[in-house]
Amino acid sequence: MRAVDTNVLVRLITRGETRQTASAESFVAKGGWVSLLALTEAVWVLGNVYELNAADQARAVEMLLNHQQLVVDGRETVVAALDLFRARPALGFSDCLLLELARNAGHLPLGAFDRKLAKVEGALKL
Repeated sequence: MRAVDTNVLVRLITRGETRQTASAESFVAKGGWVSLLALTEAVWVLGNVYELNAADQARAVEMLLNHQQLVVDGRETVVAALDLFRARPALGFSDCLLLELARNAGHLPLGAFDRKLAKVEGALKL
């Protein structure tokens, strides 16, 4: 299966540039694999470049999870991170994913200096 780059994901979500959106759709038509890194970068771009709020970022992740031609790496972990992100959007998607990856791997607590993150079960404020 082909791997999908961050910018391909961004085009699939934002649909902003017509030619690039068409190229992205054509590329994933035969299936595409989304790495956790590409997903995390895409959410960062959506928030910091496109200025989407947390709810819109969450909808974008959900759209990718439900996309017919895409396979998201660690789907169950991403779903758990998305649930946490929806419940606590101030954490940011990447911190939610980081905590859920640690939880899934059995490596808790997650040490953090972030006060908001440290309030979540499984994290520990250093």
